[in-house]
Amino acid sequence: MLHNMSMADKDVSVCANCGKEGDEVKNICNKCRQVKYCNAACKKKHRHKHKKDCEEHIRLATEKHDKELFKLPSPLHEGCPICFLRMPPMVNESIYYSCCGKVICSGCAYAPVYDNQGNKVDRKICPFCRTPIHTSDEEMIERYKIRVEANDPEAIRNMGCYYRDGMYGLPQDYTKALELFHRAAELGDAIAYASVGYAYDYGKGVKVDKEKARHYYEIGAIMGCTSARHNLGFEEERKGNTNRALKHHMIAVRGGYSKSLKRIKDMYSDGYATKDEYTKALRFYQCYLNEVKSVQRDEAATYSEEYID
Repeated sequence: MLHNMSMADKDVSVCANCGKEGDEVKNICNKCRQVKYCNAACKKKHRHKHKKDCEEHIRLATEKHDKELFKLPSPLHEGCPICFLRMPPMVNESIYYSCCGKVICSGCAYAPVYDNQGNKVDRKICPFCRTPIHTSDEEMIERYKIRVEANDPEAIRNMGCYYRDGMYGLPQDYTKALELFHRAAELGDAIAYASVGYAYDYGKGVKVDKEKARHYYEIGAIMGCTSARHNLGFEEERKGNTNRALKHHMIAVRGGYSKSLKRIKDMYSDGYATKDEYTKALRFYQCYLNEVKSVQRDEAATYSEEYID
């Protein structure tokens, strides 16, 4: 049975060893963080009594955490608002339009545009709202600012990327980028959580902190970000936790992340995944390809021209 004195059950802080109550009881068990002590001496004295309860708290917390972490998430986007097909997970396979805030698949962005009389329109316009595409970086950034003011998380996150990389006339500013990533994440953008994780993972504007990186990657992965999921899988590989790595990569493959399929192939080659597991991953990826395939997207993939977002 778990110890009946837990932080969750008690409003008043009570020392788990001597029973003392009060605000000065602040010394928390560093492992399970479920009981408090009035000082280090009480913590040390109670350690042998608390050991089994501590291990059980950790086991239950880990079990609950993993159940949520490895649950199959929903896709990031319901579908392209024009063709209604499932959206690919990679940023370069879809286009964000700052005029209306819509994310459109590359196939629909590439497809010819016609006016109400059925005549082909030569001038580039948004395929959703028919607004003419911006003609300069300055105009694009101004449109983005309007979307940012409207709390559009996709626009906020993209602006964060532009500040991070110093693009479209904006200065490279990691601090500003991280601020925007946090703001987009708070508005529910899963990829923004991955971007925050990346900042901590590689020290972009902050000190490298692998624990914080993993924390933000996990939130993004739970929300459906396949790149965050892949990063978690890769990190588990580095730690030698191949079973957990395989779970992450399998979920990412089902979401269409080809890099995770490559990692599973490598794990199979190195003897860390079975032939059946690799075959299963291939089937998952083929199912994904069947869902996102279209003639227009195939045509778009054959061109190297850049689409303006």
